[in-house]
Amino acid sequence: MPAPPSRVPAKALVTLLLVAAFCGQAVGALRPHVPLLLAATVLSLAVEGVLYRWQRDMLSVFAKSHADITVRHVLRDLLLVVGLLRLGEQHRETLYAPLVGGLLAFYALHCAIQAVSVLVRRTRTLPFLTRNIDASALRLSPAPPLLLRRPGHRLLAFGLPATAGLLATAATDEPWCAGLGVALSLGLALTGLYDLLVRLLPGRRPAGEREALRWLDAWLAEYRPTVGLYFSGGASSAYQANMWLEPLAKLEGRPLIVLRERFMVQKIGPTDVPVLCLPKVSTLMRLEECSLQALVHPSNSGKTSQVLRIPTLKHTFVNHGESDKLSSCNPYAKAYDEVWVAGPAARERYALAEVGVEDKDVAEIGRPQLDGLAPYAGPPRGAWTTVLYAPTWEGWDGNPGNTSLVEAGENLVRALLADPAVRLLYKPHPLTGSVDPRAGAADLRVRELIRAANRGRAAGERPGDGALARLTRELDRLTTITARAGADSMERMLVQSAPEPGRAEAVARTAAAWEEAYWASLPEGGHQVVTEVRPALYACFDQADLLVSDVSSVISDFLASGKPYAVANTSGLAEDVFRKAFPTVRAATVLTPDAAGVADLLDSVRRPGKDPWAQERAELKRHLLGPDEPSSQERFGDAVRALCSAALEHRARMAERLAAEAATEIPDQRRSATPQQPAHPG
Repeated sequence: MPAPPSRVPAKALVTLLLVAAFCGQAVGALRPHVPLLLAATVLSLAVEGVLYRWQRDMLSVFAKSHADITVRHVLRDLLLVVGLLRLGEQHRETLYAPLVGGLLAFYALHCAIQAVSVLVRRTRTLPFLTRNIDASALRLSPAPPLLLRRPGHRLLAFGLPATAGLLATAATDEPWCAGLGVALSLGLALTGLYDLLVRLLPGRRPAGEREALRWLDAWLAEYRPTVGLYFSGGASSAYQANMWLEPLAKLEGRPLIVLRERFMVQKIGPTDVPVLCLPKVSTLMRLEECSLQALVHPSNSGKTSQVLRIPTLKHTFVNHGESDKLSSCNPYAKAYDEVWVAGPAARERYALAEVGVEDKDVAEIGRPQLDGLAPYAGPPRGAWTTVLYAPTWEGWDGNPGNTSLVEAGENLVRALLADPAVRLLYKPHPLTGSVDPRAGAADLRVRELIRAANRGRAAGERPGDGALARLTRELDRLTTITARAGADSMERMLVQSAPEPGRAEAVARTAAAWEEAYWASLPEGGHQVVTEVRPALYACFDQADLLVSDVSSVISDFLASGKPYAVANTSGLAEDVFRKAFPTVRAATVLTPDAAGVADLLDSVRRPGKDPWAQERAELKRHLLGPDEPSSQERFGDAVRALCSAALEHRARMAERLAAEAATEIPDQRRSATPQQPAHPG
C-alpha cells in the first residue's frame, strides 16, 4: 500500500539527510576537515534517532537496500577512524591500531549477541501458550531486556560510547578519549552477552518442546475439559469470540478456550476460563486424546478445517450474530455437526439458502448474551430522547447497501441533532473503513458533526468523574494483565497464571458499577461517540430509547429489548421489496438516505400511540430470538450437554467397532500356516 502523500516528503527528507551526513563525513575524513567531520557525524546520529522514533518503516527499506543499521554504524565509525588517521602524524598510526582492534572486537561481540539472542528466543518459544493456567512447572522466566532483543537499538546504544569517544578524539586530539569510549562499548557488549548466555544454562532454560508437550497432556488429563470455544482470526475480529465468553463461563462442566494465533491470547477479553493457544496442527491434534467433547465456533476461518479433522470431537457453529446478510448462511456451515441459531428465522434462512445445512442439524438456542438486557419500559421519561446510531461496516464486498454511513450517515446525524431534545450515542462498527475508505471518511465527518453539536449545546457538568476514575482503575486492575512493556509471550504466561478465586464475580460487580458511574458522569444531554471497549454495545442498548442501524445482527440483538428501531435503506430497493428481502426490517421504520422520516420517527417514540410497529416487534422478536422462557443461557447449556452426549456416544461406538475388528482380525499366516515342502519339478 503506498504511503500517504503527507508522509512521502518526510521520508525523502530523512533519506537525503542521512546520505548528506555520510557524504559530509567522507569529505571531512578525507580532506581532513574536523568541523565538517564532527557536524556530519552528529547529524547522522540524529537522523538515526529520528528513524527509530518516528520513521520505523524506513528501516526495512534501508535493510532491503543492504544499508541496515550494522552497515551504517560500521561506515560511521570507519570514517571517523579514517579522519583520525588523516589528521594524525605518520607515527601515530600504530597508536590508533588498538582502537581499530577494539572496534572490530565490538562488532564481533554484536554479531555474537545477535546469534545468542536468536537461540534464547527459540528456547523461549513454546509449542503452545496459556492464560489462566498455572504453567510454572515449565520453568517460565522474565524475558531478556528489550535492548538485547532488538539489534538496531542495541547497536546504537552499545556503540554510542565508542562513536562519542572517536568524536572527542577528533576534536581534542587526545587518543585516550577514543580508547575510553571503545572500552565502554566493549564492556556493555560483554555484559549483554553474559546476560544472554546465562539464560542458556540447563538450570535457567525453559522446558523443551517434548517436556512442554508432556506437561500439556498432563494438564489436559487433570483439568478434563468438556466443551471449548474455538477461535481463529485477525486482530480486529476478537470481538466475535469475546461476545461468547460470558455464556461459555456460565456453562456446567469445565470449559476451555482454544486459539490458534499467538497474538490472539492478549486480544481475548477478561475471563477466568482457561485459554490454550495451539498454533501448530500437530499440537492441535493432541486434543483428540483428551476428554474434550465439543467445540463451539463463533466464526469461520481457514484454520477451522484443521480442527474439524479431529474425529472424537463434535463441532457446532454459533456465529457471532444474527442478521439477514448472506454471510449468516455461509455454505461452510455444513462442515459442522450442528448449527445453532437464535430462533425460527435463522432456521428458515438456512432452508431458503440451500447451502447444504439440513434442518435436523439446526438447533435454536436464542442469544445468551441478551438475557440481561433491560426490557422496554415505555416512552422516554426525562427531558431527553436517547438515540443510538450504530451503523455496521462496509463488508468485504463493499456493497453500498451494507452500511448507511457512506450515503446516509451524515444526513441521519444532522436530522437527529436538529431535534433539541435528542441525545445521540454514536457507536460505529470496529471494522468501519477497513475496506472502503469512503466509509472511514464518512465516520470522521459524523464525529465532527457530533463534536460541533456538543460545542453549541450548553451541557451540564460531569458530576461523577471521581467515582468513574476510581472504578476505572479498579476495573483495569482486575482485568488488565500487568506485564511490563518488554514482556514476551513466555513472560506473559508467567503473569497470566491461574486467576485468584472470586475474580470473575469481582469483575462483574465492578463492571456494573462502572457502567452506572459512566452514564452518570456524562454532561446532561451531551452527545457521545462510543468507540472504546467500555461501555459495551449492550450497555448502550439499555440507555437508548431508539436504535437507528443497518441490516445487521445489531437489529436482532436490539429486538430483545422490545424498543423501537429504524433501518436505513441504502440498498436502492423499494421499501416493500426491502422489507421482504430482509425479515429483520419487518417491524422497523425504514429511513431513506435523505433522512426525511426522522422527525416522524422521533414523534412515534415519544408517543407510543403513534407507534405502528409495537405489536409487529413483539412477534418479530419471538421469530428471531425464540421464546423468553426458558432463558437463552438455559437453552445454550442444554444444547451443549446434548452435543457432548452425542460425542461420547460416538466415541463409545467407535471403541466397540475397533474392539470388534481387533477380535476378528485374521491371524498372522506366517505363524499359523503349516510349513510346506518345496515343490520339485516333475
